[in-house]
Amino acid sequence: MLEELEDTCDVAVLGGGAAGLNGALMLARARRSVVVIDAGAPRNAPAHAVHGLLGREGTPPAELLARGREEVRQYGGHVVSGTVTSVGRDEAGFTVVLGDGRAVSARRILVATGLVDELPDVEGLRERWGRDVVHCPYCHGWEVRDHAIGVLATGPLAVHQALMFRQWSDDVVLFTHTGPALAEEQAEQLSARGIPVVSGTVAGLEVADDRLTGVRMDDGRVVPRAALAVGARMTARTDFLADLGLRRQEHVSGAGEHLVVDAAGRTEVPGVWVAGNATDLSAQVGAAAAAGALAGAHINADLIDEETREAVAAYRATTRNASSTTEAYDPEFWETRYRAHGATGTVAPNTPLVETATGLAPGTALDAGSGHGSDAIWLAAQGWTVTALDVAPTALRRAGERALDVGDDVAARITWSEADLTRWTTAERYDLVTSHYVHVEAPYDELVSRLADAVAPGGTLLVVGHDTTHPSHHGVDPREAAAVLDPAEWEVLVAEVRERAATDQHGHAADLRDAVLRARRRG
Repeated sequence: MLEELEDTCDVAVLGGGAAGLNGALMLARARRSVVVIDAGAPRNAPAHAVHGLLGREGTPPAELLARGREEVRQYGGHVVSGTVTSVGRDEAGFTVVLGDGRAVSARRILVATGLVDELPDVEGLRERWGRDVVHCPYCHGWEVRDHAIGVLATGPLAVHQALMFRQWSDDVVLFTHTGPALAEEQAEQLSARGIPVVSGTVAGLEVADDRLTGVRMDDGRVVPRAALAVGARMTARTDFLADLGLRRQEHVSGAGEHLVVDAAGRTEVPGVWVAGNATDLSAQVGAAAAAGALAGAHINADLIDEETREAVAAYRATTRNASSTTEAYDPEFWETRYRAHGATGTVAPNTPLVETATGLAPGTALDAGSGHGSDAIWLAAQGWTVTALDVAPTALRRAGERALDVGDDVAARITWSEADLTRWTTAERYDLVTSHYVHVEAPYDELVSRLADAVAPGGTLLVVGHDTTHPSHHGVDPREAAAVLDPAEWEVLVAEVRERAATDQHGHAADLRDAVLRARRRG
């Protein structure tokens, strides 16, 4: 039976190891709704115990994780089993999809899925991984102290690994296997520390009574060894982030691939953090847990910042006069409004635009105050190259997503740009400049003048607003707007009030009056 998965949460933590659980613990204690999704395949599962973790030295990995899960649940966090297959954007922030079809929507993401050790293809090696075939001297050095230790060279860190294990045993041998040729300085270091080098390829391991006894070379030689250190290539488990554009990069050490983050775990994708071995390939349990805690704290702070911005915008909206022109074109007012209204779906382009553009040859267009983006998308679908301006980042992002839904070719013809039309100017010239129902601070003729300046010779200007009877007090007299245009440069084609039937947000029918100005700039 599948465990119940919350539909929405503040933070989805992907991975239930030390980093993920400690991040979730910090967030749950901060009274955040948290869901931890864990595939149940921790990297340290083959190990008998966790080492180097103050207060929990020698604790079996499964026991440590079980304690962590209960601590997260103690503060209201949810921990569910599942494998994440994809993470994509949604209106709340992100949608996390699991392999069994379940999904959760989250405002923020903490990735703590760890890494995969890519072991070399040596007979018997994988079966003894985490026992007497080890990788980290700080994790296993004490347990193999004074043993005959071999180091299997497969990458650029083999010599470093041999020198490290030399701290725990006087009997260390380096097997060159498939590793790079030794530099003169490296050979000197090994000789100085009394570490012999065995040339040739390793074929397999010799085992007796369930204990490693030797390393068998491809020429039949057997070198007695009680432990073998392997520098496996490490690769972060992050394929599911591809849709967000997050890709692994080669670690500077050459040890594998990881995700690059800042000191707090923040990625280049807003809203996504990474902690633990997915970014720090060499982190032990303690370091991974600490990174998870740090990322959790920064995620909580980021959410607080967002909530404060929204609260301030809402506060300003409720304390201002509803008819104020300042409120109606305040950027925070519109950003809050678009966030609150959520996805709009398909919205038809404005009728005056369709009537105007249908008779024009596609060229370059400027959509000033693009809002939901329907006009810009329609123009692009007709072959126009469009620059769409709006003051609200959320409106622009959602419009861009709708354009992609229509088609890549349509989306490629639109440039979405954040701009405050009360201050906006441009040196560009367009074949068509269009604006519908933009609320600006008086005088309105300043906006009309700036839009007109952006029209190329022979181009068309279309400005549509509410007429002067509209209760918003942002009404436009089309004849006064037309008076801004110099008759020597402009031919005014339409300057009139048109009535149209509409439906308000409550589903009630309404008759509206639009002020329509359409003019052509003389060539």
